[in-house]
Amino acid sequence: MKFLILNGPNLDQIGTREQSVYGNENIHDYLKRLKQDYDVEVAFESSEATLVEIILSAQDIDGIVLNAGAYTHTSLAIADAIAAIQVPVVEVHLSNIYARAFYRKTSYIAEKCKGSISGFGLDVYRLALLSLEAISNR
Repeated sequence: MKFLILNGPNLDQIGTREQSVYGNENIHDYLKRLKQDYDVEVAFESSEATLVEIILSAQDIDGIVLNAGAYTHTSLAIADAIAAIQVPVVEVHLSNIYARAFYRKTSYIAEKCKGSISGFGLDVYRLALLSLEAISNR
């Protein structure tokens, strides 16, 4: 099975950015280890428009793990792109968005995703891949 892990703005800084919230493990190192166990392509993109284009063009894969970062709470365009494709998408967040500031509690993309996983640090990526495998094997 082939998957895409798609990350939004500032997520390439995990490991050095706000370590009290996101931890100190480098995201690039974590994802490199994850690639040893899964056929996964990883992308980091700050542009909302480019994220939409990537989602809409991701037709030949078995699932997308999407950490849209701050766009989670603002982007109807990303939600519409998810709704437009047949590929299942699992939304992930390293921190528990429901235990944070009020404006982080709303996800515009969750309704269009197969599921959401938050609060388990970098392991949300592995948990999302396990989830995508499980729904593909039904």
